[in-house]
Amino acid sequence: MNGVFTFVVLLAAIVLSARLIETWLKQRAGKAEADESIGETLEKIDRLEERIRVLERIVTENRVDLKQQIDNL
Repeated sequence: MNGVFTFVVLLAAIVLSARLIETWLKQRAGKAEADESIGETLEKIDRLEERIRVLERIVTENRVDLKQQIDNL
């Protein structure tokens, strides 16, 4: 009887360990995807900031150059 109890406890420990490892691996993979997503978002923000700078410069400069700069964009 003692051997059966030990087997059941050992089996439960193995299953629990496997689930913990599986969860840990999923979280680790999710973190890598989140890091890539953050990098892409930061690149988009940089591009948008540059576009805003260009638009601000166009709006604040003389009207004579405005048409030419818009055509250049």
